[in-house]
Amino acid sequence: MEKKAEELFILIAGRSTRQGTSMNESKFGKDYTEEIGTVQVCPEDMNRLAISPGDLVRLRTGQGAIEIPCVAARDGELPPGMLFMAYGHYSSQLMGSDTHGTGMPSSKGLDVYFSRIGPPVSA
Repeated sequence: MEKKAEELFILIAGRSTRQGTSMNESKFGKDYTEEIGTVQVCPEDMNRLAISPGDLVRLRTGQGAIEIPCVAARDGELPPGMLFMAYGHYSSQLMGSDTHGTGMPSSKGLDVYFSRIGPPVSA
């Protein structure tokens, strides 16, 4: 498999509607774990990089790196070059520890290096 080069993207982490509603059922439930365990990518970027929904991608910051499946954001939700992840243990691995006195580390506008690793992992 040909290794693709990393590209610089901007990551926004935050709460999503699906995360909020599924959290009421269980943080260990399928919907919640799927929501915090994927990264949303602009469909234009997915086409440009030949990435399909479910492909495994790597996100890397100066704080850490994760490998996670991607999904297409709804049309018009994200501009090219921007990614979205729901708050959770995966997104936390990419954030620094400095809270700037707020108790919450910076989670908006993080520079991340993004690359495709491969097709979805079979269960």
